[in-house]
Amino acid sequence: MRKIIVTGAAGLVGLNLVARLKDRADLSLVGIDKHAANVALFRKIFPQVPIIEADLAQPGAWEEAFAGADAVVINQAQIGGLVEQEFIDNNVVATRRILSAMAAHGVDYFVGISSSVVNSRADDFYTRSKTAQEALYEASGIDHVVLRPTLMFGWFDRKHLGWLRRFMDRTPVFPIPGDGRYLRQPLYVGDFVSIIDASLRTRATGVHDISGHEKVTYGDLIAMIHQTVKPRARLVHIPYTLFWWLLWLYARLDRKPPFTTSQLEALVIPEEFPVTDWPGTFGVARTPLPRALEETYLDPAYGQVALAF
Repeated sequence: MRKIIVTGAAGLVGLNLVARLKDRADLSLVGIDKHAANVALFRKIFPQVPIIEADLAQPGAWEEAFAGADAVVINQAQIGGLVEQEFIDNNVVATRRILSAMAAHGVDYFVGISSSVVNSRADDFYTRSKTAQEALYEASGIDHVVLRPTLMFGWFDRKHLGWLRRFMDRTPVFPIPGDGRYLRQPLYVGDFVSIIDASLRTRATGVHDISGHEKVTYGDLIAMIHQTVKPRARLVHIPYTLFWWLLWLYARLDRKPPFTTSQLEALVIPEEFPVTDWPGTFGVARTPLPRALEETYLDPAYGQVALAF
């Protein structure tokens, strides 16, 4: 039986990965996450899988969990927020401590979760911290694979598309900034965890861009979600500048806003990410976008589970 450590286990990718692997007789999973409310939710959903509540940016007893581990999925991440130090702590400092714990206990393989933003023209806290994280991966001297996913959606999505989908149920009007013609390549997290699973089985190496194969504008993507879930909200386009100021005002009222002005600025950058043959490289099937949206939002078991911010 192989012991697999999953950091950021109570987040989007971590929960989906545990959902995929929890019943495997050949694996022993151990999760680590610092978010108290979501750790409690993890324990409720997956009572058979141990999880440690700990801040990986701080030294602690969590480091002893790496003893006897076969591999680690380095998955914790600060994605949104207004404070740069939070991105440094969660994406850089925590990664440095994880790699140190691995070296101390002789763990000789990891799957490093990065982001497609390292290829983008965006210059923000998230992009800079993920670029620094990749440098740590490369300098570690430990065998690993680096996966760079684009914007993901799926079960347990508390941010991005998941938050937007839930917002559709709370408002009569759903605003779309500008004309909405901002190209996106959303990636189904169910496919992404299949890639992680394949990487753990084969001990894949290298750096891989994992983008959604279907290119769709933001406005059309929102319309597809709207058609899938049939909420009360009516889709309405509003000027970009007005949208920006509304987000700015929201951030003055909420210390952890789900969508920020910097994320809006990144959203409207016209760019495309490389479409690689990750289904062939990792031997996994790609889920068509309409079916992935149905599995995400209409699943009776996990489709309505919402994480805390």
